[in-house]
Formats: sequence, structure tokens, C-alpha cells
Amino acid sequence: MAVKYTTILSIIIPLAFIIHSHLAFELDDQDDYTIDDHFPSLNLRSGSQFLKHKIKKGAHCNVQTNNICAGISVNNGTGLLQCCKKHCRNVLGDRNNCASCGHKCGFGQLCCGGTCTDIAHNVNHCGKCDKKCQAGVKCEFGTCGYA
Repeated sequence: MAVKYTTILSIIIPLAFIIHSHLAFELDDQDDYTIDDHFPSLNLRSGSQFLKHKIKKGAHCNVQTNNICAGISVNNGTGLLQCCKKHCRNVLGDRNNCASCGHKCGFGQLCCGGTCTDIAHNVNHCGKCDKKCQAGVKCEFGTCGYA
């Protein structure tokens, strides 16, 4: 009986840690987004040179009047900003707005490149987005070669 509980705990604890660590902070852990070069003349707010090249994470926007993040490519193509509920969100990495505003990823999933992905068992996104396991190594509980 004790062996049974030990086995169950040895599976649940690492999985809970992995899921908690990824839910505690999103893929986008930087404070701002750097606008890609193909938007050099974008004027977000007149008079501010700094804001011409960066957008604060979660910046306020309004689809009708001040949509500063309408499909803007950021961080060397790794992010795509959309205005979701009056805030700029990266729809390629936001688990609450994955691929589009309001599309939430399920439990144990992260938004990897705009697709909800099971990071506990995916060899191309093992434990986090874009963490690939070596050829022939399985991804178990978010760790390459766990067993």
C-alpha cells in the first residue's frame, strides 16, 4: 500500500511542479515587446521615440480609437500582438488568447506559436515551448528522458 502511494506521488509531484511553474508565468516573460523592423515608421504616440520601437506588455488599446497592437509582429517574428479586451496580447504565446482573443488553452497546455500544446508529452515542446528532446528520447511529465 505504501509503495502504491509513493508511486502515485512520484508521478503527481513532478507533473504538478511543471504545470505550476508554467502557469505562474507565461511564455512572454519580458516587460515589453520590440516591434519588428518592417514597422519602423509606426507612430504609437507622438513625441516619444522610445514608444516607436517598443510596446509595453499588456499596454492599453482600443480597437476603435487607439489600436496600437493590431496584428503587429514583434520580437523577431516570435510574437503577434492583438488588442484583446483593451490590452495588447501576444496571440502566439498567451495561453488565454492563443491564436485569437479569448481562445484559452486547456489544463497542462501552453500556447506555442499560436497552438495549444500539451507540454507534458510533446517531444518538440517538452516542459515549455520550443524545448526539443533529442532524437529517440521521449518527453514524459514535461522532462526529456524522465524515466
